[in-house]
Amino acid sequence: MFECVINISEGRDRRLLDELTRAGGTSLRDVHADPWHHRSVFTLINEPNQLSVDAHALIAWAYEILELGGHEGVHPRFGVVDVVPYVALSKEESPMSVALRDETARWISATYDVPTFLYGPVANGQIRTLPEVRANAFTSLAADFGPSSPSPRWGAVAVGARPVLVAWNLWLSATSLERARHFARLVRAAGVRSLAFIVGDQVQVSCNLIDVTSVRPSEVYDRVRSLLEDAESITRAELVGLVPMSLLEREDPARWTELGLSPEATIEARLRPISPPGNDVR
Repeated sequence: MFECVINISEGRDRRLLDELTRAGGTSLRDVHADPWHHRSVFTLINEPNQLSVDAHALIAWAYEILELGGHEGVHPRFGVVDVVPYVALSKEESPMSVALRDETARWISATYDVPTFLYGPVANGQIRTLPEVRANAFTSLAADFGPSSPSPRWGAVAVGARPVLVAWNLWLSATSLERARHFARLVRAAGVRSLAFIVGDQVQVSCNLIDVTSVRPSEVYDRVRSLLEDAESITRAELVGLVPMSLLEREDPARWTELGLSPEATIEARLRPISPPGNDVR
């Protein structure tokens, strides 16, 4: 089984989100839409052939109904379909995730003339990261497929092959963006990527836990909490997408709610039979 976590630059229009949700087909397991980030994360899981079919259908429909022009949101993005990572749910299947990535990248560039950047294992034997793509695209890094400049309508896209990753946010109150950036720098580590954003009248420390075997959400939560002063507080923790059950098993069940985790938001739970897509945008 493989996961494909498609990040699309639309998080506000419910009608469009419903259309995209239906396009995900039987592989769709979760949708997380965020109006402040103006971004949605569509988690698809299936066997390779059906996953590829459904991922292509969702990407195609995003290009059909969305444009990048005029888009604004707090999250960095450079395309309508911004990030498309494939994830092998068992290590021995990792080569297939690379094959799925490469096939999808070639298809996007050939069909839509969109510059496509690869991340994960690349031809020179290196592991290229998504932050490297964002920092260097169209300057020191040329697209792996497609034209040398962004599509006027759709921008560009990064298509990856990576291990399981947990996207997880901490919402803070009574503090400043400057302070939140300070927190983000202090929790950043080999297994944690973090940024800070203003989200309405709060700020957010947005984390990617890129090594779920060595980093637990509770460790990041407790580190940020230890840095708070005066009236500053953590309002809530928010999971974006799904997590492996093994991560929950490494946390105290009494803290699951505090950490924004639940058994229902695990990969294993969503692989049980699901109702037809179209009603689970949250």
